[in-house]
Amino acid sequence: MLKTKVEKALNNQLLIEGESSQIYLAMASWAETQGLSGTAQFLYKHSDEERIHMLKLVQYINERGGHAVIPALSAPSRDYKTLNNMFATLLKHEIMVSSKINDLVEICLKEKDFTTNNFLQWYVSEQIEEEALARTILDKLKMIGSDKSGLYMFDRDVESITVQSNTGTKA
Repeated sequence: MLKTKVEKALNNQLLIEGESSQIYLAMASWAETQGLSGTAQFLYKHSDEERIHMLKLVQYINERGGHAVIPALSAPSRDYKTLNNMFATLLKHEIMVSSKINDLVEICLKEKDFTTNNFLQWYVSEQIEEEALARTILDKLKMIGSDKSGLYMFDRDVESITVQSNTGTKA
């Protein structure tokens, strides 16, 4: 049975994961309207992944005797100045998500909920990969600079960009 404090914190993380999905979806839509179809597909895929992260939380909360509360989501930004700006925003968001997951782990440890702490280790590892992926993309965009042919190649290849993190899995 989940302790009230842990259940509340998990439901808050559920909101964050849902908002993450919406942010990626809005970014995908923006990229698509800019003619960046490869980037859009990359972001649509990641929007789906974030929704799956949310669903994992819903199921975990309910399986542990809690009640997952499906939140209303606020509308994400829908305009970005540049592709670099968009991915910088994405990295900043992923760093915030990592911080919130770490806070959640801390709550679990204080509440001696080692089962939930164990469950959350997947999210901890996932965030290492998400941040590394965003940094890799930003590094590639910095290399490209204002080169239009480089941007074309980036957009074509972005769907296959992966990062080998120190967790041993690919992002």
